[in-house]
Amino acid sequence: MQFSEQDIANYLGSNPDFFERHAELLAGLQLPSPHGNRAVSLQERQMEMVRDKVRGLEHRLAELMRNAADNEAITNKLFDWTAVLMAETDLARRPAVLLAALQSGFDLPQSALRLWGVAPALAAGHDWSADVGADIPVLANSLSQPYCGANAGFEAARWLPGQPPAQSLALVALRAQPGTPAFGMLVLGSMHADRFRADMGTAFLERLGQLCAAALHPLLNAT
Repeated sequence: MQFSEQDIANYLGSNPDFFERHAELLAGLQLPSPHGNRAVSLQERQMEMVRDKVRGLEHRLAELMRNAADNEAITNKLFDWTAVLMAETDLARRPAVLLAALQSGFDLPQSALRLWGVAPALAAGHDWSADVGADIPVLANSLSQPYCGANAGFEAARWLPGQPPAQSLALVALRAQPGTPAFGMLVLGSMHADRFRADMGTAFLERLGQLCAAALHPLLNAT
């Protein structure tokens, strides 16, 4: 009668006391080392497996610590940016202050903003209140979440300052409340094609858009 490797594995798994009854086998077992062409004892092989697992956990821990540090840095930048917005009481200056703080605080020199429906007394003479035509509000209202991806010739990309043209974009619709019509759009651009990717998470951009909307919505109701 022949036994397969699986039969032997099943037997050893069902009889964990086998090696207690045959301890001499453990002492004599020699296994190939994964780190070279040599044979090692079972105990040494187990230690190597444990060390490999520990190294994997150490790498994972280091990655988590890096992510935590990155998240803390982003949180601090967002706090500083929000503080600047809250300190600006002049509504007419608030859009420009918002953009300037965003550009410097988040390393986003290519960023722009457009609002529509702003009180006429505040809108005159500002880039952020320039006419956007009929298509931009339609695009903004169609965005259930921020768009991230390649600059496919979007009209909004023309608002961005600087050269060369942005290779990737984030388009963030500004709404007073979720589900309500958009009253503006924030555009973030980068010369790097992978800065804003279609597969990236948008939670941070959504929060950023909510803060922008909360700071800028009063411009629509001002007299």
